[in-house]
Amino acid sequence: MGVQAADVPVLPDDAPTEGTAQVEPEHGSPAPTWIPRRLVALVGCGLALAASAALTAARLLGLDAGTAVALPMAGLPYVAAGTAIVALVLLGVKARCLALVAAVLLGVELAVVLPRFVPDARDVPATAPRLRVATSNAYQGRIDEAALVDLVRTARLDVLAVQEMTPDSAHALDGAGLRDLMPYRIVRPEADTALYSRRPLIDARVLDRPTTWPQVTAGIDVGGHVVRLVAVHTFYPAGDPRRWDLDLRALRDEATETGADAVLLGDFNATLDHAPMRSLLDAGLVDSHAELGRGWAPTWPAGRPTLPPLIQLDHVLHGDGLAAVSVEERTIQGTDHRTIVAELAVVDS
Repeated sequence: MGVQAADVPVLPDDAPTEGTAQVEPEHGSPAPTWIPRRLVALVGCGLALAASAALTAARLLGLDAGTAVALPMAGLPYVAAGTAIVALVLLGVKARCLALVAAVLLGVELAVVLPRFVPDARDVPATAPRLRVATSNAYQGRIDEAALVDLVRTARLDVLAVQEMTPDSAHALDGAGLRDLMPYRIVRPEADTALYSRRPLIDARVLDRPTTWPQVTAGIDVGGHVVRLVAVHTFYPAGDPRRWDLDLRALRDEATETGADAVLLGDFNATLDHAPMRSLLDAGLVDSHAELGRGWAPTWPAGRPTLPPLIQLDHVLHGDGLAAVSVEERTIQGTDHRTIVAELAVVDS
């Protein structure tokens, strides 16, 4: 007689088998993912600190002169802000030793950046002769010439320096009324820069210095003082940092020779953290923004709806014979630089 097989129940794959204990997770215990996340935070912060320390060392040693280090050096204030964030993150993950390192590094960076936010303006007598100047990059003739002429009129400018001039933009400026407002000028579109003035210019010429693009220069009488103006446009470090450095060296030589009554204004393609720019200032020049405590005044790139200006490449520098009374930035359509308007006063050097 045959034996009939009993029905055997089929268990699901995930059902526990006999003799196997099923362990339930403890309620409220953290998932074991905090260690990897902390490790990622530590590695990321460590790399950020290393990059920040390297750039700060380059700033202190002037290693950006004529090198590609000039490109990240333009963003040193952002790096300082990043160091502060890294320090907070390290405190959050209880990495106190690394947080202390970040705090020390931040202190060094702030010592470099903060002085430009502290006004160092001189007392200017109310009777001191004044000179109102502006510098604007025409962006190879794409600027709104009528708007620029309107600025000359409303801001009551005495001098306007323009970079990236073209013959067409020179004609358009005069067509918009600049010739009536500023009949005195040295306009050399092939030289890239131009100077316009309400007052007669003295010894207007192309600067005799070995710059990439010829710079125009002229004197102007301000209360009996002949102020020597230079419309500046240097080469850009992204294109050739060595040529950029040589341009700024040439301007330093000019400032040293001109002395206390020099005014250099234009597109320097440099910030106050660049070694060649600091060397230029050491020739006896003062940055008008830093003098008035306006340490944050980005001028480039302008005119982009999704990106605000990030760094200041445009400056009004002057010698000890003058002092900045005011400085501001204006946005004009068509150009990728903001226009700087400054009022300078002649003072005793």
